[in-house]
Amino acid sequence: MIAPALEGMGYDLVRVRLSGDGNRRQLQVMAERHDFAAMTVEDCAAISHMVSALLDAEDPIKGSYLLEVSSPGIDRPLTRPRDFERFSGHVARIELRAAIDGRRRFRGRLLGIEDGLVRLETDGESVALPVDEIAAAKLIMTDELLAASERATPEAPREGRGGG
Repeated sequence: MIAPALEGMGYDLVRVRLSGDGNRRQLQVMAERHDFAAMTVEDCAAISHMVSALLDAEDPIKGSYLLEVSSPGIDRPLTRPRDFERFSGHVARIELRAAIDGRRRFRGRLLGIEDGLVRLETDGESVALPVDEIAAAKLIMTDELLAASERATPEAPREGRGGG
C-alpha cells in the first residue's frame, strides 16, 4: 500500500517493519530516493506526512504505534534482489532461514545475483545463497563502502560560522 505512493513521490520503499508490543509498537518505514541522493530531513518529513495520511485512511494497523521514517544509511539492509547487484563488491552479512551445509550465517564480498542466487565470496570460496531463503542481509561498514558512499553523495553546502 505504501510502495506505489512512494514511487509517485520519487522514492523507493526499502523496508517496512512493525516491532514492539502493546503500547510500545513502532512502524519503521525505510526509503531511498530514486536518484540515490542522500535523504534529507525534508524527504523524511514528506514521506511521514504521506504515510500517516495513507495509514489513517486505510487503518491497516489496529491500536497505537509510533511511525519512524528513515533512510537505509550506509551499512544498509539488503532487502530486494536488485540490492545484491547494486552493492556487488562490498562486504555483507547474510543470515538464511534454514542452514545450507550446516551454516546459516555468512559474511563476505557480494558478487551479485544470478538466477535467484546471491553469490558471495567467503572464506576464499564462492557460495550461492537462494535469495528466497535470506532472512536478513546488510552491508558491513568498511573503508571501501564509506569511500563509495562519499563519492556517490554530492556534498551539501555548508553554512559558515559568520564573524568578521
